Amino acid sequence: MLEKLQRALGLRTNPAIFFSSALLVLVFVVVSIAFTDEVDSAFSAASDAVKRDLGWLYILGVTAFLGFLLWIAFSRFGHVRLGAKDDRPEYSNVSWFGMLFAAGIGTILMFWGVAEPINHFANPPLSGVNDQVGALTEADLSSQQFAEQLRQVPVGNGDTAPLSEGAANEAIGFSLYHFGFHTWAIFTLPALAFAYFAYRRGLPFRASSILHPILGDRIHGPIGKIVDVVAVIGTLFGVAVSIGLGTLQINSGINELFGIEVSGTVQILIIAVVTTLATISVVLGLDKGIKWLSNINIWMAVGLLVFILLAGSTVFLLRGVIESAGNYLSMIVPLSFWNDALPAEGWGWQGSWTVFYWAWTITWAPFVGIFVARISKGRTVREFVLGVLGAPVAFSVIWFSIFGMSSLNIEWSDPGSLVEPVVQEGDTAAALFSFLQHFPATELVMALSVLIVVIFFTTSSDSASLVVDMLTSGNTANPPTRQRVFWAVLEGVIAATLIAATGQEALQALQQVITVLGLPFFLIGFVTMYCLVKALKRDIPEEELLPPRARMVLEHRHKLDLREPTASGPASTGDGQPPAHPDPDPDHPAREN
Repeated sequence: MLEKLQRALGLRTNPAIFFSSALLVLVFVVVSIAFTDEVDSAFSAASDAVKRDLGWLYILGVTAFLGFLLWIAFSRFGHVRLGAKDDRPEYSNVSWFGMLFAAGIGTILMFWGVAEPINHFANPPLSGVNDQVGALTEADLSSQQFAEQLRQVPVGNGDTAPLSEGAANEAIGFSLYHFGFHTWAIFTLPALAFAYFAYRRGLPFRASSILHPILGDRIHGPIGKIVDVVAVIGTLFGVAVSIGLGTLQINSGINELFGIEVSGTVQILIIAVVTTLATISVVLGLDKGIKWLSNINIWMAVGLLVFILLAGSTVFLLRGVIESAGNYLSMIVPLSFWNDALPAEGWGWQGSWTVFYWAWTITWAPFVGIFVARISKGRTVREFVLGVLGAPVAFSVIWFSIFGMSSLNIEWSDPGSLVEPVVQEGDTAAALFSFLQHFPATELVMALSVLIVVIFFTTSSDSASLVVDMLTSGNTANPPTRQRVFWAVLEGVIAATLIAATGQEALQALQQVITVLGLPFFLIGFVTMYCLVKALKRDIPEEELLPPRARMVLEHRHKLDLREPTASGPASTGDGQPPAHPDPDPDHPAREN
């Protein structure tokens, strides 16, 4: 029946995965609207349990992912090419990086570039003052009184006081921890697996393909389809959260610019406009759509970054970039294992921040992973890992250093000007625009910032529709455009419906949902590492694991052996064929039966 429906609609996909995913998503949306309180209560309890009881595992696991990627990049497997021996990258490094950034965390950096450092500046995570700061936000205080009361929050011996110099270092360090190597390790691990199994084993671009070394051809059966359906649902909900955050920020921006109210109706209209733009990009295709928009947006984002650098305290910010990079490197090892085990007033901060970030990121890792794999054919494992980890993280360090240090400098100079809207009022969506009010050409720069968010929003939706279509069809060979249009529209419908039903509370409920959905993907990450190593050991011949120079020498010697006679006899057999050479490594895993 599903196959008949697929043919009637002119689709080219796996009907079981496509229709099951679409149906389950629509059912969830309807049930969430009809039974908002009950659904919220159930997922809230499950989310709290995951963060409270398994938070330590998330911290350790993501650090393990990062360590594994660095090991595989610098091991002999780093020479393996993701594709045929003669394949080379389809996109230049600049275009590749632009698409990585736009499809990854471009929107998130715009949203959190100011909001997160200011939050941690007022509430230093390592000091365990979360409850005291929360109590102050409930008090009736002016912005300056709020800032003054923060400075007087009692802390333990050796702990960092809010709004202090130590709090500033801690704020930047945690921000980079949350959006640096660890976040991109979550994206890179499945991306590497997708790329390897698609380009080396010829398997479809589906989450189930990663399990091929364990399941074999059973990935095409019921177990594989269940894995793929969960991946589709997780991707749609993960992207919906990003869409929701982007919508709130755009609404805040046009409120500052034109006085348009912040409301659910306006946010639905914003989603409709941007979904339309994403649909147009889908119709144009990857090379004309996402690539073109990504290239434009990365340069606009760089332009905004340079403006903040030059219009702000330039020398202070240049010093801050270098110091922030060193601060991050000095903190990354202890933070990689910090579990909030000994705070002043009980565990809890890390569950709301780091654990939620990892769970959220893991949920939409299939989206970023498949998209990154799709644009990375022809690169070596080492080039892939170092590029995907290195380039976006380097940009994130510069971004958070300039925006974060600028926001801290403004708060130092004008106490309460940023902690009031961001921390006291909790309006994180407006953080960027409150920040830009302290710079010249305010309205012009705000308008540019809104445009950047809109384009990041558009490329994320377009990229997600491409990826979800791959998850449901398993191939990239020119699928019908209507399939990608359907997913792009559905992404917008999810976010718009939930906002219409319960406003911003719907986004909080959605965050709880993806925290729960992220758990199985997190556990699959450990399986992914095992499957990758097993496949590499079995598939790759010994000579391909040699460094490029050694491989060239070996190939040259082989050619000489074929062309020149040797002292012991002719270079070929009597029938004109080269003599058979003994297997140099008969016990190599690639030669196992």
